[in-house]
Amino acid sequence: MKTLKILHMYADMLDLYGDGGNMEIMKYRCEKRGIGCQVDRYSVGSEMPDFSAYDLIYIGGGADLEQQHISADLMKCREGIVRAYEQGTFLFLICGGYQLMGKYYRDADGNDIPGLGLFDYYTVAPSSRKLRCIGNIVVRAEIGGKKVDVVGFENHGGQTKDVKTPFGKVLCGNGNCAKSSHEGYFEKNVIATYLHGPCLAKNPEVADYMISYCVNRGSDEPVKLAELDDSLEKQCRQVMLGRLLKK
Repeated sequence: MKTLKILHMYADMLDLYGDGGNMEIMKYRCEKRGIGCQVDRYSVGSEMPDFSAYDLIYIGGGADLEQQHISADLMKCREGIVRAYEQGTFLFLICGGYQLMGKYYRDADGNDIPGLGLFDYYTVAPSSRKLRCIGNIVVRAEIGGKKVDVVGFENHGGQTKDVKTPFGKVLCGNGNCAKSSHEGYFEKNVIATYLHGPCLAKNPEVADYMISYCVNRGSDEPVKLAELDDSLEKQCRQVMLGRLLKK
């Protein structure tokens, strides 16, 4: 079976609320199945990689300051990232990474941080920094043909608008905007979300969807992933769902 190649971008700057742990979960779930998983890092000042050589590109979350610091460098990567995306590389994007793949992010002071414009959505922060979408969140998503109640933690001022294909329906929390009905952005090879925590530690189905996609990418004979014992993760999630969705 092929070795998954993952590029973790700006790991030294975009790592809010344990977002880097998502890569630990990916490696763990691959290794438990005997699948190789190579995680490379890219940051400001690194040699420009061949983005298309990777099965998955991951960008975590960061505050306005970090997004400003990486914006110019990210724009230099645009051509390579767009080519990789068009060739089927999976994009996993959390919070700031999610915002910067849209048209732009307008901060609380009215300054525009340009995004890659890979997708049509855009993000605007309210003028008051006290107005934030913060707290536990539950999103009902359809992953691999199954409905999954995805749990996580959101903390964002930015309101992301004009999302054509959201990740899922909000059952508890805010989502893309304050008290909105939907959260994140989703395509076959894109999951963009505000869920921190890290997201994959609480939601193994999301990790396995991406692993399965990457393992079978370009294959004429799809391989089904071996089942892992996720009983503890599922029990923990049921406790959270019981607390957050109780009437």
